[in-house]
Amino acid sequence: MSRYTINLTDELYQYILDVSLREHPVLRRLREETKQHPDGKMQIAPDQGQFMALLARLMGARRALEIGVFTGYSALAVALALPDDGHIVACDVEASYTDVAEHYWKEAGIAHKIDLRLAPAAITLAQLLEEGKENTFDLAFIDADKEGYDAYYEYSLRLVRPGGLVLIDNVLRKGTVAGPPSRNKATAAIQALNRKLHKDPRIHLGLVPIGDGVTLAQKI
Repeated sequence: MSRYTINLTDELYQYILDVSLREHPVLRRLREETKQHPDGKMQIAPDQGQFMALLARLMGARRALEIGVFTGYSALAVALALPDDGHIVACDVEASYTDVAEHYWKEAGIAHKIDLRLAPAAITLAQLLEEGKENTFDLAFIDADKEGYDAYYEYSLRLVRPGGLVLIDNVLRKGTVAGPPSRNKATAAIQALNRKLHKDPRIHLGLVPIGDGVTLAQKI
């Protein structure tokens, strides 16, 4: 037993992958291609993708929302966990990223589950509310521009059902959130959101130190 979360060395992290990661071959190929991308650092870790897929299965999720697609790894991981009639609304603004995503979604046979919307996420989320989609999603994942996180969280909280889950990525910002108020706008936005979530009576809260930190906010 330990009072603290164990620090991961490179060796121990590789061991975790070796004994627990069950990565679909299409996910693996997508991850390997994304490593070569100039913005490849934005890719989530494979164990995080598997964790998200497990959460989707545990919830019996059928409808999911993704804000920030990049090359599509997280959407693919979750889509593989959804039933065949499951559905993801995926929001992004950069077609050069999502062109890669769509190729691998088709290869994995899950493209029919994903409704890709290329527009600013705030516009798409507002449209979903106008379409009467409030309280209809089981799961939302936020991994986009950090200064927009607060707005995306508020939209997502309206769109997920009671008992639904909002996942928020990069909430540790490589540890910089633990310092004084940051001059970096993105980090400062995450620091403010973390403080807000801590006191938010609308959710049950957990923060998991996987990847760059993932907050789990369950709508009450």
